Amino acid sequence: MVNIGNDWDELLGGEFQKEYYLKLRAFLAHEYKTGTIYPDMYDIFNALKFTPYNEVKAVIIGQDPYHGEGQAHGLCFSVMPPVPPPPSLKNIYKEIEDELGTPPPKDGDLTRWAKQGVLLLNTVLTVKAGLANSHRGMGWEIFTDKVIELLNKRDKPIVFILWGNNAKAKSALITNPKHIILTAAHPSPLSAFHGFFGCGHFRACNDFLIKTNQEPIKW
Repeated sequence: MVNIGNDWDELLGGEFQKEYYLKLRAFLAHEYKTGTIYPDMYDIFNALKFTPYNEVKAVIIGQDPYHGEGQAHGLCFSVMPPVPPPPSLKNIYKEIEDELGTPPPKDGDLTRWAKQGVLLLNTVLTVKAGLANSHRGMGWEIFTDKVIELLNKRDKPIVFILWGNNAKAKSALITNPKHIILTAAHPSPLSAFHGFFGCGHFRACNDFLIKTNQEPIKW
């Protein structure tokens, strides 16, 4: 049984008994046994472990984990040192610097954001080494949609940050008028110049948090 270790356990407990999740679990058991899968199985739920439900201030939605060695550790866009920040994260740091004047950190570990209330959620939580989207359509999307639906129900306002078409598709799940949705192009080098740079999301997120009597994020 999955143990997240905070208020997500009670909220998501029923999901782990459902048929789709039991099939996903059997698939993952085979995948981890027979190949190289990222992240480490103990890091799969880090986004939820580091950011309890009632402490979520902002949600950044990614696609699936990095598929290179030593990169993925359960938080979207984040990598652990000594792995250098990948191109998308470098562009995120550049936008933060342009908006807020904050110089980019040396490493790509975004745990510091997660612990401030930024849920760094990929829509698919595992991937086969070297094969992007290899675990797509296996059940993770049902699980992560449930996470978004639970957040949508929350009374305390949340900033949903959706970059790229896959993330923007999740806006259909966010119907509560107390929350705010910020959308832009994906920060990858292929699309960053088509609407990510200059999006103003980091400043807009903090402005909304201040307006709703919440502590802004130290980006």
